[in-house]
Amino acid sequence: MTVIRLGVDLGGTKTEVIALDGEGRERLRRRVDSPRGDYGATLDNLAGLVAWAEAQLGTRATVGVGTPGALSRATGTIKNANSTWLNGQALHRDLEARLERPVRIANDANCFALSEAADGAGSDARVVFGVIAGTGTGAGVVVDREVLTGPNAVAGEWGHNPLPWPAAGEVPGPPCYCGLRGCIETFLSGPGLAADHERHTGNARDARAIVAAAEEGDADCAATLRRYEHRMARALAHVINILDPDVIVLGGGMGNIGRLYERVPALWGRFVFSDRVDTRLVPPRHGDSSGVRGAAWLWGPREAARAVGSA
Repeated sequence: MTVIRLGVDLGGTKTEVIALDGEGRERLRRRVDSPRGDYGATLDNLAGLVAWAEAQLGTRATVGVGTPGALSRATGTIKNANSTWLNGQALHRDLEARLERPVRIANDANCFALSEAADGAGSDARVVFGVIAGTGTGAGVVVDREVLTGPNAVAGEWGHNPLPWPAAGEVPGPPCYCGLRGCIETFLSGPGLAADHERHTGNARDARAIVAAAEEGDADCAATLRRYEHRMARALAHVINILDPDVIVLGGGMGNIGRLYERVPALWGRFVFSDRVDTRLVPPRHGDSSGVRGAAWLWGPREAARAVGSA
């Protein structure tokens, strides 16, 4: 029996569904606008995408969902989501009731890491640290192709730790929406890069424009990128000292900065407590598709077969 896995990526502006067969081959994909500020409409949207996909496939499938935020172990509701209308809602329970089957739900960064560990840039690695650096900064941890969530469901919440080994001018650091200051996210997100550039130059540019100008020889933008690279190296060295992953996959918009893959490893050795660093820093194989693919991979092969067979 061919088991089909559906993955759904619930984003703040777009929701996407993908179907993967047992070999990880894509069978279909669809993207629609996400309802904003309306939890009931969000549930309708998710259930509608699953119904559409199964009608197209002509078969029942497993369902995995990647979400902003995480499921609270204490309450079973969503917490820490920047799509704030999800916070406090029992999305897992409600979606299972709507679909009349078990559903797997995980943080979108965990789904990204799982995708790259399953059949992506970290498929040959035992321990994968998958970073998303874009509008925000987060990460997921995968060990032996299993997502590590932890008792508080915050494993991989790298962006809300302080920037390590701070340099002059980095303390106390910019305010973060979490209520603290100096979080890694405030430095290494795209908006964090732009804010740093404006603080140093007085000029407002977005991250993409700063990178492009640096490549064209703009001295101020080049200096901003050098600060960014040094901060990324320190922040990832801290991860290596604690987790010692085989590979770090760098996703999100900032992961498109090609020079990071050479320059950051050239800098992080000073901060890693070892005589050499064998951890690899690599771009994602599946790019922007990793989140939705990882949601599908939340069901392992045997679990998926049992779930579909018992339906």
